[in-house]
Amino acid sequence: MREGNLEMRRADRDRLKVIHEVMKGHLTQAAGGGHLGISERQVRRLTRRVREEGDAGVLHRGRGRSSNRRIPEKTLERIRKELKRPEWSDFGPTYAQEQLRQLGYEVGRETVRKLQIELGLRQARRRREIHRERRVRRECFGELVQMDTSIHNWLEGRGEEELVLVGMIDDAGSRMRARFYRGDTSLANLDLLRRWTQEFGRPVSLYVDKASHFKVNRPRWRLEEELEDRTPQTQIERAMGELGTEVIWANSPEAKGRVERLFGTLQDRLVKGMRLKGICRLEEANRYLEEEFLPEWESRWTVQAKSGVDAHRPVYRGMDLLSIFSVREERTVKRDYTVQWKNRTFQITKQAHPGGLRGGKVEVERRVDGTLTLRFKAGYLEFVEIEARSSGRRRPAPELKGAAKAQPLQGEEWSL
Repeated sequence: MREGNLEMRRADRDRLKVIHEVMKGHLTQAAGGGHLGISERQVRRLTRRVREEGDAGVLHRGRGRSSNRRIPEKTLERIRKELKRPEWSDFGPTYAQEQLRQLGYEVGRETVRKLQIELGLRQARRRREIHRERRVRRECFGELVQMDTSIHNWLEGRGEEELVLVGMIDDAGSRMRARFYRGDTSLANLDLLRRWTQEFGRPVSLYVDKASHFKVNRPRWRLEEELEDRTPQTQIERAMGELGTEVIWANSPEAKGRVERLFGTLQDRLVKGMRLKGICRLEEANRYLEEEFLPEWESRWTVQAKSGVDAHRPVYRGMDLLSIFSVREERTVKRDYTVQWKNRTFQITKQAHPGGLRGGKVEVERRVDGTLTLRFKAGYLEFVEIEARSSGRRRPAPELKGAAKAQPLQGEEWSL
């Protein structure tokens, strides 16, 4: 402020005009307070100060002074040192603020952002006016669930495993479930779908892209499909049909924006969280995701759905989820009651063979729990794996559990 001149902001000039109207009796103190958004008591204080000090009485007393909440310079230097740590180099302001709080520094997000710009760790961005319209959320939990896979350098080179993250997010409230796998396979997606169904029930609709494990993209049907007038289906389509869940295919990445934004958040925060924990294995990554990250997501990023109705349908008795969420392949039973599958031979053991078994079609079910079954019509067959025909020796039969007669599945083809 220079002598003889009073520098005032527009808000101060507007406030001064209202105070003058109150002093002249043109406005009551209550009306003046309503115009300024302050109490009558504060109006009286401002009126008294203007009478005593002149127009400068409307200026804030702290103008030109350092804030009482100013962070000491020594503390700021320690914070700058923390922000320069190599493992923090790509932290955003919010995540960096949270990590600083864990170290005992109470600092605001905007302060962290300014310090990062000062240190050259990020650049100030100019905001552009872009008009976007988001699709309105569904009203009920379970009415629409989006699903996708994120292929990313999740472990940042730690360990020897390369992982993918399969995720599902509810459209109404952003409730999320995700899990790491060794590959983006049909079995991996089926496993997460089974976990969601076991926990919440059968969703009304599943929103996915047109990847080959979701949608058959072949231009022509196979001969047997044409002869049987059967529409080709993926394993996931077939499973969702058995559950009564509609599959909706997105025509662009923008159409499934909610799950895309989810992966944007996870590729930022989840990667850094696992970095700080030193995670380098699949089991450790899934444990951190389920025990630490998902509870934080539930408390911070989920929202209340418009309707309190849960649209999930129950899993009725008789719905075998392990069978529904399996990868099924059809094979022909030979005359010696053997079945060939992936260079393996399975011998159907002596039992009450149902009619039409020899030469008939069976389904080999590869299940998400690591077992293998042979299904014929509505029942399951007992079987053992035998070695090559030349040796004629049988491998010892593993212990069979339950009515499904499932056998453990070993080898590379089983690696969720």
